[in-house]
Amino acid sequence: DVSWLPDKTHSIEGVAASADGSKVAFLVSAGGALSEDKNCWHLYVANADGSNLVDLTPFLPADRAGMGALTVNDTGSRVLEAMSRVPRHLFVDEKYRERAYDDCALSIREGQTISQPYMVAIMTEELELKGIEKTLEIGTGSGYQTAVLACLVQHVWSIERLENLAVAARELLARLEYTNVTIRVEDGTLGWPEEAPFDAILVTAGSPHVPTPLVDQLKISGRMVIPIGDRK
Repeated sequence: DVSWLPDKTHSIEGVAASADGSKVAFLVSAGGALSEDKNCWHLYVANADGSNLVDLTPFLPADRAGMGALTVNDTGSRVLEAMSRVPRHLFVDEKYRERAYDDCALSIREGQTISQPYMVAIMTEELELKGIEKTLEIGTGSGYQTAVLACLVQHVWSIERLENLAVAARELLARLEYTNVTIRVEDGTLGWPEEAPFDAILVTAGSPHVPTPLVDQLKISGRMVIPIGDRK
């Protein structure tokens, strides 16, 4: 029974469920299965009985080819729900706020960017967070990814090399009452040895290799997500 879906005129193009059947996701279209127009597509996640419905349409990837990459397992559902609770528009410059939920990276201060929502979701999901993790983030940036992690783990230790970004992110996260976040200014490749070991480490910027200190600070059986490779 999907009578609780918001728009009865949409056709259901895809359905997925978590392993235990407690969560369901519906990909629906107002333009038919062949439509390439992202505006025709909508994504909803809810409990199996229709309660706790969350509209995740703003976080759909820009093209249909990428829609299948986010899994609707327990972890994926939690990530998407967390992203739906974080006010992304507050983490971007005011001149970009109308585009805050577009699936693209946007410029922030200090010549840096806030990652596209799709990439935030994929990287966060790869950590397979359960809610009890002690987590290290390398590259606080605007604080958006930090906020998403804060919704999903016990505590986030986040390192930012640019002081202006760190101060701004710390103030915004405090104003939004994220109380399980600690930010400091440091070279992220050195990690945070006095708080190690970590259950999960997320590196938001690319690196030619995995920094050894981060490996040393990861718990056995812990998970690290880091983009590796030449920017070119």
